[in-house]
Amino acid sequence: MMTKEDYEYTRSIPLHAELGPGILRKLIRQANLSIEAFNSL
Repeated sequence: MMTKEDYEYTRSIPLHAELGPGILRKLIRQANLSIEAFNSL
């Protein structure tokens, strides 16, 4: 599960050996994060 402080939603990350780049970008975008912010977590 991916959570963000002060964000009302929790994101679930699919349990796959590998995520496609499009799915990962969509989840990051839905969490209102930039790619750089995500990579720094």
